Amino acid sequence: MTNTLWHSRAAELKFDGRAFIDGHRVAAQSGATFDCISPIDGRRLTTVARCDQADVDAAVQVARRAFNDRRWAGLAPEERKRSLIKFADLMVKYGDELALLETLDMGKPIKYSRSVDVPAAANCIRWYGEAVDKMYDEIAPTADTSLALITREPVGVVAAIVPWNYPLLMAAWKIAPALAVGNSVILKPSEKSPLSALRLAEIALEAGIPPGVFNVVPGYGHEAGSALALHMDVDCIGFTGSTSVGKKIMQYAGQSNLKRAWTELGGKSPNIVCADCPDLDVAVRAAVGALYFNQGESCNAPSRLFVEASIKEKFLDKALSLIPDFAPGDPLDEATVMGAIVDQVQLNTVLGYIESGKAEGAQLLAGGMQVRMQTGGFYVAPTLFSNVDSSMKIAREEIFGPVLSVFGFTDLDQAIREANATPYGLQAGVWTANINKAHHVARALRVGTVHVNQYAEDDITVPFGGCKQSGNGRDKSLHAFDKYTELKTTWIKLG
Repeated sequence: MTNTLWHSRAAELKFDGRAFIDGHRVAAQSGATFDCISPIDGRRLTTVARCDQADVDAAVQVARRAFNDRRWAGLAPEERKRSLIKFADLMVKYGDELALLETLDMGKPIKYSRSVDVPAAANCIRWYGEAVDKMYDEIAPTADTSLALITREPVGVVAAIVPWNYPLLMAAWKIAPALAVGNSVILKPSEKSPLSALRLAEIALEAGIPPGVFNVVPGYGHEAGSALALHMDVDCIGFTGSTSVGKKIMQYAGQSNLKRAWTELGGKSPNIVCADCPDLDVAVRAAVGALYFNQGESCNAPSRLFVEASIKEKFLDKALSLIPDFAPGDPLDEATVMGAIVDQVQLNTVLGYIESGKAEGAQLLAGGMQVRMQTGGFYVAPTLFSNVDSSMKIAREEIFGPVLSVFGFTDLDQAIREANATPYGLQAGVWTANINKAHHVARALRVGTVHVNQYAEDDITVPFGGCKQSGNGRDKSLHAFDKYTELKTTWIKLG
């Protein structure tokens, strides 16, 4: 589809910003709304229901009723599987619409909304649907006089709070395993990107997921989000977002009913390139591409690049030659690979970090400024700093923008120590042709995932999450079922 056709379809798109509760679109009970602004050009797309405590109470009541009457939880796993597979099929059918909503709402290139976000989200729904009727319960090895059954049951009402950087995909990671095992779900999308989540609820209903089982309450985090986290009748909350908000979620869980709280939080991921890396060109492309993908708005972005001193200058020369390939462009142009920053607030945050890097003495080699200002949108040139010190703000704090910090090293163990010298522990990378060295680094890094001689490879079959202040629990893979189920022992006396 051409650039012109995408703009034409965007102009024809109809938006509905109302909440989705009990199978129906509804306004916030207060009547309040907030503006949904496109970062592409700063224009208002629509108004969205500003849900608060009253709306959350209504959604929780509906979800609890749906869970208790077992309209979904009581179905055989094979029946839930059929609905989830149809759900995935419909996501593919409406894929261009979902991709367009994603791009208009948060600024990512339509190229990737279509080829990455929508297919991956649909695949996630399908995969958990396929998996749910293939899990077996257990019988404990007790004496002949007893029969001890260990069964997995849904926790009940699950709240999912998801971020703005991958709105559709992060929603799928939460709702797919939660729905598959029979829970009722309330999804709270970010106020910065609510549109695809609201459309998703309609698609789920069309797929045969009963009313009340999947609800969406848009709104602000301090209103709708905190109401869900504090609610006494929410059994579990899954949250992806910033570490600061994740800490509040954990506190709210403790202050209320000790609901399960699973958090996938920030990152400051290190990427270590040794002089013996098997292919320097591949390492450079991966380091640059993984950082600037999605405008740098990824929690696992390899924002701290450690390059062995003997190859650092050569590495930087190659990296700088690739920078022009990531110049921000019109997100509705299929040739664009880097789009807009999500909003003015995040734009100011990113620019503030760039100014901090310059002020603290880092060497700015590329970018460092706002671009495409004539569009009215929010764009930052791909930025690269060298000679960064670990004490600098840009080396310590998550930026969530297209800013790459490069460090040199001569001692690998020192590089590992600096890589670990962060409160975060999400992902990391290491590049070396020596398998022993690769294992040494991978074991030493305190993160949830270590990439070896690649950074972008991924699959729904492997868990995603981190340690330290990058959160707890795991999205994706069969391990995600552990978050949304309870283990029950039934001990039967025989004879």
